[in-house]
Amino acid sequence: MADFPKYYTRLFNGVTDAIEALIIQRPEDALNILVDVQQEVEEMYLAETGGDEDD
Repeated sequence: MADFPKYYTRLFNGVTDAIEALIIQRPEDALNILVDVQQEVEEMYLAETGGDEDD
């Protein structure tokens, strides 16, 4: 199995959670999940790469 960065795994899990919220017809929850996970993963990425966004 591929060794993905932790931020990738977190993003994937967040998208899965958002899909589940959509399935049970909770679009506002899905939106909040996506926004939160986007911010969390961005912070994880910047911490891992030292803030260099050109990688």
